[in-house]
Amino acid sequence: MPFFVRLPQLPRHIWWLLALYCCASFVHFAHNAEYLAFYPNMPHWITRENVYWAWLAITVPGIAALAAAASGWCTIAALLLIVYASFGLDGLGHYALALCSEHTLAMNFSIWFEVLAGAILAICAANHLRKMASAHG
Repeated sequence: MPFFVRLPQLPRHIWWLLALYCCASFVHFAHNAEYLAFYPNMPHWITRENVYWAWLAITVPGIAALAAAASGWCTIAALLLIVYASFGLDGLGHYALALCSEHTLAMNFSIWFEVLAGAILAICAANHLRKMASAHG
């Protein structure tokens, strides 16, 4: 039986949103890594490799959420999904370095794709957590 079939503890739409956010996050980080020299005002100490390592590091809570759900720990899985998805908001930090208009269309797309996918996943996971709490309380 495939791994994803054994994760019924969370609603199916949350798993789809997790997949969407993971893709959005990778698209943004990969674009950032490959076009790092073109992102305005990026610190010089950030390298292509650092960007990919950062993406792997922030993906850990998402992987941990999968493991928690597979173990039947729904509450922990939902909390980890909220943490993981919240990392998507960090993309807005690009606008602290330079205005939106100073970024290319592709840069803005990758940033906002990650931000919105992360926000939607976090909201849905938090809503599911609220429903679980009200069902048990």
